[in-house]
Amino acid sequence: MVQIWALWLPIVLSAVVVFLASSVLHMVLKYHQSDYQQLPGEAEVMGAMRKAGVAPGDYHFPYATNLKDAASPEMVKKFEQGPVGTMIVRPSGPPTMSKALTQWFIYCLVISFFLAYVASRTLDPGVHYLAVFRIVGTVGFMAYAGANAAESIWTGRAWSTTLKNVFDGFVYATLTAGVFGWLWPAG
Repeated sequence: MVQIWALWLPIVLSAVVVFLASSVLHMVLKYHQSDYQQLPGEAEVMGAMRKAGVAPGDYHFPYATNLKDAASPEMVKKFEQGPVGTMIVRPSGPPTMSKALTQWFIYCLVISFFLAYVASRTLDPGVHYLAVFRIVGTVGFMAYAGANAAESIWTGRAWSTTLKNVFDGFVYATLTAGVFGWLWPAG
């Protein structure tokens, strides 16, 4: 068994590598640009939302408080007429990337810490690179990509977007596994 403190370098370095790789995937390759579309009549819809006082939060529309209400003739008609959707409203103001990037880096550190924990409990010092790669890569893929399908299943996110996110998770897991395999303590 490896002591988790002995894995501080792969934890930090893998988080840095994933952070940099995500920047390349999103800012250089730009295949995520098609993940969102402009809302038709955006100015009018935004004006109506401001007038209605829509606050930041998660919304589902049409909204039913329970399954019985969702089955009522009035709600069924609303669902049939559409639109039907899920919406996230953020606080007003210019977008700032610093908060999101900081949170993303911390998230990468947390994932790497838990990957180190799992690997430290399942692998001995000096095991072959590929053994480390398999454990960290598999669990890392589950961490970075595993929950993406739920967004398509439950909120209607486009499967094409989910597949791109799963691919990103595969890249992040592979890079993380490579760092851990490279820096795994000798026996």
